[in-house]
Amino acid sequence: MFVHIVDVLLVFALVYMVLLVVRDRRTMWMVQGLMVLLGISLLSQAMGLTVFSIVMEKLVLGASVALAMMLIPEFRRLLEQLGRGEIVQLFLASESHLSTANNVIDELVEAVKGLSQNRTGALMILETDAPIEESDFSVPGVKLNADLSRELLQTIFQTTTLLHDGAVLIRGSRVLAAGVILPISEKDASRQLGTRHRAAMGITERVENCICVVVSEETGSISVAERGMLNRPLTSSKLRELLLDKFSPKADGDTVAPQLRSLGRRLSVKGINFLNAFKRRARRKLPRPTPQEKK
Repeated sequence: MFVHIVDVLLVFALVYMVLLVVRDRRTMWMVQGLMVLLGISLLSQAMGLTVFSIVMEKLVLGASVALAMMLIPEFRRLLEQLGRGEIVQLFLASESHLSTANNVIDELVEAVKGLSQNRTGALMILETDAPIEESDFSVPGVKLNADLSRELLQTIFQTTTLLHDGAVLIRGSRVLAAGVILPISEKDASRQLGTRHRAAMGITERVENCICVVVSEETGSISVAERGMLNRPLTSSKLRELLLDKFSPKADGDTVAPQLRSLGRRLSVKGINFLNAFKRRARRKLPRPTPQEKK
């Protein structure tokens, strides 16, 4: 029994280390799902449900392989850090990640600020979690896959370019596409807004894992759309604050850590209860000594 407990604890320690490297809410949910499948599999084995336990073992194996395939870059980073002996750094926020995120946000905000001052209309889609499917766009636009910079963004939205009327799709520090045509919101309130604002509301109504930054061509005002709601007008400093809160890796890690502790507490309590119930059940099955054996 002690060996089994150590085995399970080692598995949870490995999962915890991977999550510290990933620092992502969506990955946390997937790992929670895998832990639920693993718990059901162990429970079915303890109860002697042979066929069901075999099915659950295959599901756990398939889910583990799928999760590992999705997290190949994170596993590579984990192995590199372990190889360099940087075990302590696994439990600290990555300074390079924080620096990269801040630099990208600075470039984005400066581009929006310049566009606003010149009253140049702009629409930018920022992925916040999982990649957006091309089927969610009316027209997927022209693929760029370029490094994000204020010069690039300001050039794309100049009225003399062919791509200025569409949106720009941004993932991390990369500009993936330009000239993206978005679905228009059908809300009554949005009919009083311009096409860019209605498109920003439309895509964020349809897709939850993104936000849109809009610059009005008429007034130069800055707006942010999220979950179909428009937040406006914003100053460039307020936009920077909002983006830092949304995309800072430190904020993601701070959110994941309490979830990990909460998940660990829940699993430990359930594990102890399960072990106690298993022991009681085992005691009841033991044969009671007869009077002759007592003598």
